[in-house]
Amino acid sequence: MLRRPRGSDAIAIRRVVAETDVLDLNSTYAYLLLATDFADTTVVAETDGRVTGVITGYVPPQRPDVLFVWQVAVAPAAQGRGIAGAMLDHLVRRVVGDRGGRPLTVEATVAPDNAPSRAFFASFARRHGVPISEQPHFTAAQLDPDLTHADEPLLRIGPIVTPTAI
Repeated sequence: MLRRPRGSDAIAIRRVVAETDVLDLNSTYAYLLLATDFADTTVVAETDGRVTGVITGYVPPQRPDVLFVWQVAVAPAAQGRGIAGAMLDHLVRRVVGDRGGRPLTVEATVAPDNAPSRAFFASFARRHGVPISEQPHFTAAQLDPDLTHADEPLLRIGPIVTPTAI
């Protein structure tokens, strides 16, 4: 089942992100804010009463036509079932619906060497028949004082007018 998160999901969301062992882990408080104040732009996947996936996102205040996708996480035991794609499709359909059908562009930052995330967003763009473009955005110097983090260019997908159902 795909649904809006609730405050009671914050600890489970943090657990799923931690289990991926690849995403930056934020505080439970941050996930609580995402599950409450940003619930309209976040989605959780639930299997047998347990949170097994999450996409966190928000609408940037200066760009109301954008859904910025922050983290995409699926618990290792639930990977390989198409949950991430289903969550993003569901979330975009919901946000477009909440916007009265106005076009929406999906954005995310993804390091150049993160092939799985790049393939995920490229697949989403293909499914919806929209372009995907890339431009410089966050630099390694902004992300890590030791410069061990790669640059994170911005991927822009869309605009999406009518989300494709899967």
